Amino acid sequence: MIRWNADQAELRDSLERWGDALSADHIELDEQSAFSEDKWKLVQKTGILSLPFDEDFGGLGQSILTTMYVLEGLGEYNRDAGLSFSVTTSICSTGIPLQQFGTVEQKERYLPLICSGEAIGAHAITEAEGGSDAMAMGTRAIRDGDDFVINGSKVFVSNGPVADLVVVYARTHPDGGPLGTTAFLVDRNTPGITAGKPIKKMGLRTSPISELFFDDVRVPRSAVLGRVGGGFMVMDYVMKREILFSFIVNVGEMQHRLERCVEYAKTRKSFGKAIGSYQTIANKIVDMKIQLETARKWLYDTGERLQAGENVTQDLAIAKLVTSEANLAGSISAVQIFGGHGYMSEFGLEQEVRNAVGGTIYSGSNEIQYNRIASTLGLGK
Repeated sequence: MIRWNADQAELRDSLERWGDALSADHIELDEQSAFSEDKWKLVQKTGILSLPFDEDFGGLGQSILTTMYVLEGLGEYNRDAGLSFSVTTSICSTGIPLQQFGTVEQKERYLPLICSGEAIGAHAITEAEGGSDAMAMGTRAIRDGDDFVINGSKVFVSNGPVADLVVVYARTHPDGGPLGTTAFLVDRNTPGITAGKPIKKMGLRTSPISELFFDDVRVPRSAVLGRVGGGFMVMDYVMKREILFSFIVNVGEMQHRLERCVEYAKTRKSFGKAIGSYQTIANKIVDMKIQLETARKWLYDTGERLQAGENVTQDLAIAKLVTSEANLAGSISAVQIFGGHGYMSEFGLEQEVRNAVGGTIYSGSNEIQYNRIASTLGLGK
């Protein structure tokens, strides 16, 4: 069991005072599918965006585990789940690969902007035809002297409509297999980049998503993140942290939901008794507790192993599956426990169901995670 010290606890507890402001109007903003610039300014003040980054570039220099612990607090205290998703997207999509693979010049120019929140990050990976099959991407980056020229399009780019800095993955060698893809650090204002209109979606609506189009986008060789042909190495590094950071936020959300359901079950009466005294209701809440603690343990144990440099391919897939399924099941149980009230938008619980569905799809669909686990067992070869 991980024991948190006073400094770590203070980092997390400091978020609680921001909870009400970050959560304000989250139901209305969700209905409007509106990203709030005012709330992003609040996020900047919390310092959470700088957690895992080097102090030399404006970061707080925190470990993977401490970053997870504080992000869990974000999920617990902030009811605007879309805003939380935009936070982890900016940290993981851009800041994480920039710190690990960026040159000193790239870090000096961009990392302080990501840490402060002055720049919002995104990454452009998925394409309409390929879906989860990143090996099938059709976006090309052709060498032209000292530059690369990027052509293609990407879909489902979280933060796409508001991003200032985008990590673009493109083919630099059509027959290169895993070594044929390169990551580029691209300023959103580079000529030739256009964003489609924000796409309406089922949940996490306050985190905007769009297509990005690249039409003869010329970037210098210095825009390469890592090395030419090393795009999948960058992507693999990023996705490991994305799963841990994004889904530990869900654990915080699950913790808040559990506490809310326990309180409701103690005070809501039916046929003269608190509904928590009925075994059917109590069992639902106990299941939520078991699912929460299982997800929490898988994520932190995996984070601990990743921090120690161990191979966590299987662990990450299991942690992602366990957490996303638990979050979805728990959100549905909460609606059922609250009954008619749970079904009403004003209580925010139906919104949590819609948000939770996304977790079974993004960061590699759950079907992909099953395939990864099967592969580690020697199946499907």
